[in-house]
Amino acid sequence: MENRNKPLAELLRPTTIEGLVGVNLKGVNLENPQSMILWGPPGCGKTSLARIISRTSGLETAVLSAVTSGSAQFKSIFEIAERGQKILLHVDEIHHLNKTQQDIFLPHLENGNIVLLGTTTENPSFELRPALLSRCKVVVFKRLSTDDLELLLKRAEKFLEKDLPLDSEARKALCEMADGDGRYLLNMVEDIIANVKDNQILQAKDLPEILSKRTVLYDKHDDEHYNLISALHKSLRGSDVDAALYWFARMIEGGENPLYIARRLVRFAVEDVGMADPNALNQAIAAQQAYSFLGSPEGELAICQAVIYLATAPKSNAGYVAFNSAKKMAKQTGSLMPPKHILNAPTKLMKDLGYYKDYIYDPDTKDGFSGQNYFPEGVSRQVLYKPFERGFEREIKKRLEYWEKLRKAKQK
Repeated sequence: MENRNKPLAELLRPTTIEGLVGVNLKGVNLENPQSMILWGPPGCGKTSLARIISRTSGLETAVLSAVTSGSAQFKSIFEIAERGQKILLHVDEIHHLNKTQQDIFLPHLENGNIVLLGTTTENPSFELRPALLSRCKVVVFKRLSTDDLELLLKRAEKFLEKDLPLDSEARKALCEMADGDGRYLLNMVEDIIANVKDNQILQAKDLPEILSKRTVLYDKHDDEHYNLISALHKSLRGSDVDAALYWFARMIEGGENPLYIARRLVRFAVEDVGMADPNALNQAIAAQQAYSFLGSPEGELAICQAVIYLATAPKSNAGYVAFNSAKKMAKQTGSLMPPKHILNAPTKLMKDLGYYKDYIYDPDTKDGFSGQNYFPEGVSRQVLYKPFERGFEREIKKRLEYWEKLRKAKQK
């Protein structure tokens, strides 16, 4: 077995094209490579491909980091190439090169002395000069799919000569946590192997405890402080204006900071009233501003007014529930790109990649509604916001139903 002092991600780094996952290498000549910019998210195989090309081409290779290397180091390599030795130059994090450093590459790329392999996580359209970009082929990498990550897990198990101590849901959760980053996935595997007990099988709920530091919580106030604010919050939610006023007064008489109460009212306005009465947030913010302007005791009446408004407002937590559902969906899907038709294309490269193609400008349509897809490709549409038949949300519900009807009609 190889040196286990190396990270698992390095030990499992692919050494052949067949070992790479999740990348389309159409048009890439490994034996006689052209200059390329390898662009993609972390842990998707850019450096591995650069090393494979170096090995396959047989060219003398120099590896530099744009973060730590200066112009003098690049010029010394160019001087060697000018003496007749063709060099494959791998520049990691190439987007960190300044404009002057990028310019010194141009004549050497032009005469073929240097084959440049630049790796970057940043959009080369914005980070690299057009003159440099025009002399290179751009190879676009994508975040690794769930299937790709599962393949890496199987390779890790084969290398370690044992199954990972994960049940099926934990295995799936681990891939979701990796968010398309193969290196990060294998780093987490090492953490699991180092921390799991013998014969222990981890469930999904166990992973956060092992893979992240727990935040230390502490209270700087006594229980009464939290008991009273909880009583006020529950009274507001229950639309009991009299009880809400009582608990508000209890807190003021007890010496509570009125701005603390005002902050909690702002939270209540967005969490418990929401779009059932959009003006609730305005009332809560106005109360906070009024108190900051007037101070005690006059400003307390402004907060009292907000308490009355919130207690008597229609309630809806549909926005709160929708946000939690959206966060859950975001964690599951990770960093998927938006569909290309809704991405602006200010550069030629982005246009060539299909950005903004077939986008429909909604105001120009008959109904002011195109019905286009705005979710990432491969992600099925989900209904996250489900308004209630309360207050202003009745009107919102009608609008959503109308647009859904138009969307289905346009899909036929």
